[in-house]
Amino acid sequence: MAGFLKKLLPRRFRKDGQTIPAIRLHGAIMAGGSQFRPALNLATVAPLLEKAFAVKEAPAVAISVNSPGGSPVQSRLIYQRIRDLAEEKKKRVLIFVEDVAASGGYMIALAGDEIIADPSSIVGSIGVVSGGFGFPELLKKIGVERRIYTAGENKVVLDPFQPEKERDVEFLKSLQLDIHDTFIEMVKARRGTLLSDNPDIFSGLFWTGRRGRELGLVDGLGDMRGEVKRRYGEKARLELIQPSRSLFGRRQPGAAVAGSLAAPLAASAVAGLVEAIEERALWARFGL
Repeated sequence: MAGFLKKLLPRRFRKDGQTIPAIRLHGAIMAGGSQFRPALNLATVAPLLEKAFAVKEAPAVAISVNSPGGSPVQSRLIYQRIRDLAEEKKKRVLIFVEDVAASGGYMIALAGDEIIADPSSIVGSIGVVSGGFGFPELLKKIGVERRIYTAGENKVVLDPFQPEKERDVEFLKSLQLDIHDTFIEMVKARRGTLLSDNPDIFSGLFWTGRRGRELGLVDGLGDMRGEVKRRYGEKARLELIQPSRSLFGRRQPGAAVAGSLAAPLAASAVAGLVEAIEERALWARFGL
């Protein structure tokens, strides 16, 4: 009976230690995503963040980041939502880097009041990259004529089926520089005087967690469970915040007529394959 009554008490009145809500932000950061390949973006992350920061008695929120990057827009939106909630709920944010927090993954990590990495984690890659393929000669070889009509001389900038133009490349680089400047400003604002004066920090290079600490990119080395117990006592425990699920353990699907499912499922499968290839390329860059 005593144990039952104890569970009815708010956690802050119990003597069994602090409960720290924890979230796992893992995967490539993309605006899209599908049922076959969920993506890391604000839409998927926001409900988890709201739940974690709503735990009133928790002094902090622990966030595990394991991402090779992706969309700079979604990265910054996730970063900003974390900071907004931290200020609104008056909670400390502890970011823990697992395998990698690079590029957009590191941008999200900047939302932490402290960043703790494994000594062998990969951190950094503060830069911007765009990639693609060109097929101007392929169409000729297979006898296909490219037909495209526009209103506006720049509507086909960087079209992969036309020869690359120097003017188009210069335009793309100007966009990249703008995004890179925003990223650099965020790093300087969040890391401040902790950063070393190494000129390679903003070059797009990446380092291990150990070297990242020397450069000022992370604050310490460790793991989530050990760090939480060190800060909040041996009785402190982590409470993993997970997505809501249906009665049968699956996410609730949208309503659809049975006969109309084949085409959307096929399209989703193809989209999922493309996203999987893109994600694999992002992870491979860091040897993972």
